[in-house]
Amino acid sequence: MTQDERVSARKADRGWPRPACPVDRAADGTWQVRDFAVARALLRAPGTVQAGLGVETVEKLPPRVRRPVLYRDGPEHREHRRQTARHFTPRRVDEHYREPMVRIAQEQLDTLRSAGEAPLSDLAFGLAVGVVSEVVGLRYGRPGIRRRLERFFPEEFGEPGLTSVRGLYWLVRQNTNWLRIHLADVRPAIRAHRRRAHDDLISHLLAEGCSDVEILGECLTFAAAGMVTTREFVCLAAWHLFSDAELLHRYRTAHEAGRLAVLRELLRLEPVIGRLRRRVVESVELSGPDGPVTVCPGEYVEVHLDDANADPEAVGEDPLLVRPDRAEAVGAGLSFGDGPHRCPGAHIALLETDVFLSRLFALDGVRMSGEPRVAFQEAIDGYEIRDLTVVLPRAGRC
Repeated sequence: MTQDERVSARKADRGWPRPACPVDRAADGTWQVRDFAVARALLRAPGTVQAGLGVETVEKLPPRVRRPVLYRDGPEHREHRRQTARHFTPRRVDEHYREPMVRIAQEQLDTLRSAGEAPLSDLAFGLAVGVVSEVVGLRYGRPGIRRRLERFFPEEFGEPGLTSVRGLYWLVRQNTNWLRIHLADVRPAIRAHRRRAHDDLISHLLAEGCSDVEILGECLTFAAAGMVTTREFVCLAAWHLFSDAELLHRYRTAHEAGRLAVLRELLRLEPVIGRLRRRVVESVELSGPDGPVTVCPGEYVEVHLDDANADPEAVGEDPLLVRPDRAEAVGAGLSFGDGPHRCPGAHIALLETDVFLSRLFALDGVRMSGEPRVAFQEAIDGYEIRDLTVVLPRAGRC
C-alpha cells in the first residue's frame, strides 16, 4: 500500500494526495517545497526574507516606523529576538505564566459549568486572549478586549484597497478596529507601563524607544500569532481526543510530558498554518528530485508544512496517523516554523493548550455535541474549527 492510499487521521485535510514531487514550480513561477529536509534548510537559509502574512501591506508604512518583529529580517531581527528570548524560555513560561494559565483556564471552564454547554472556539479564544494579554502586558484596558479582537480577526478576510467598494470597506473597517484596540487596550497599557516598568513585552518596547503606533503593531502581531492559532489548535486537538477513545485514555492518564507529546504529534499532523512563504534575496540552492536547483533573487518559495510534516523520510512510517511516541524524535515537525522566524511562543502555546484540555477532560461526562465544521483561510492555508460544542451532564453543572 502506498503512502497516498493509507488511511489519514487528519480532521482538517487540506487535500491529500499532493503532487509527489518534493520540489517543483507552480504555474506562476513560485517554487513549492514539500520535502521536510529541504523545507527546514530553506527556513534556516540566510538568503530569504518573509513574504505573505501581510508583509506587502507593512512595507507601505513610512520608513521611520519600525516594523513588527514578524516582518523584519537580518541583524535587526536577530537582535530583537536575542533581547526578548528570555520572555519565552520554558523555565520562564513555567515560573511566570503557568499560574495565570491555570486561572484563565478555570475561568473558561466555570463558564462551561454555568451554561452546561458552550462553543469550544469561544472558550479557547477566551483562554488565548487572557494568556497573550499576560505575556504582552495588556492588562489595563477597558472591558471587551475579546470582542474588539474578534472584530479585528473576522472569519472572512477581504483585500484592502481603493479599487472596489469591498476593498474600501475593508480598509475603513480595519483602520477603525486598529483605533478601537489602540484607544481601549494598548494606550492604557502604555500609560500604566510608563508609570511603573513591568517585566513584559510592552516595557521592553518602551525601553527601546518605540512609539505608540509601533507598540500597537507589535501587540497586534503577537495577538495574531498567539490568539488565533492557539484557538484553532485547542479545538483541533480536542476534536481528536473526543473522537479517539484510546488516544483520550492515553492523554488522561499521562503525566504532563506525555500529554505534551500527544499535543506535539497532533500539531505535527495538523499544522494550524499550512503554508509559509519566503522571498529570496540571495541565490538559494535547493535539493530537487533531479539534483540541485537554484532559486534566484526576487523569486518566491512556498513551504507546504502539512506535506513536509508528513514526509516519511523525516517522521517515520504512517505519517498520516497519530503516533505520539514519534514526538520525542520529531516534535511538532515544522508547525512552529524553523530558523530565525521560528515561533518564539511555541512552549507557551503547547502548555496553555495542555493546561486547558487536561482540565476540560477531567470533567465527568464531558462530551462533544454535533459535527465540527472546517473552513480554511486561503492566504495561509490555515484551518478554522467551528460548531464544536462541548456539553456537560446536568449533574456536573453549577
